[in-house]
Amino acid sequence: MTQHDYTTRPRFLTQPGDPDLDRRWARLRQLGIGEHPDREFDKIAAGLAAAAGAPYAMVNFIGPEVQYFAGLYPASQVDEAVAAIVQAEAVGRTMPVDHGYCPHVVQRRRALPLEDVCDYPRFAGNPVVDKLGIRSYLGAPLIDHDGVVLGTVCVVAKEPTPWGMAGVELIKATATDIVSLIKQRDVQRRGHPT
Repeated sequence: MTQHDYTTRPRFLTQPGDPDLDRRWARLRQLGIGEHPDREFDKIAAGLAAAAGAPYAMVNFIGPEVQYFAGLYPASQVDEAVAAIVQAEAVGRTMPVDHGYCPHVVQRRRALPLEDVCDYPRFAGNPVVDKLGIRSYLGAPLIDHDGVVLGTVCVVAKEPTPWGMAGVELIKATATDIVSLIKQRDVQRRGHPT
């Protein structure tokens, strides 16, 4: 029987490539977002979590090595098990790009509803399943006016969640609102009339 070494390719099997990374990273730096907490994004995340009935929501920007949650909402204090992992892994507002499902949304350029991540072999092996207990995900891309996917908006839950079409429409509408806010800020920053 031939033995295979599967340890050399876990990223290949679970994470998509990122051909737009340089353009996205340059655009995020130009906009001045994606590396610090943002109160407006936090408020959007809180409203989204309430509307979706989800315990966690994020506005997430994808960099070269980490994802940054500029908008973050936990519905309650993080439970002790998650708190220990966050502290040990220094997750907080950042997470490695090979954790979670947002990099897949960036690559796909469309919404990704996963009612139970364990139903999908490609997604069930993601580190957030075992480390954080994530079982359900719903995310949409934040596509800038020039076609660059800046990041995502998402909700997650620790149990399977039937998002349905209403959930998909909610996450897409929230993504549109966030992109409009980013555009409005960019126009104001440049000093152009809206």
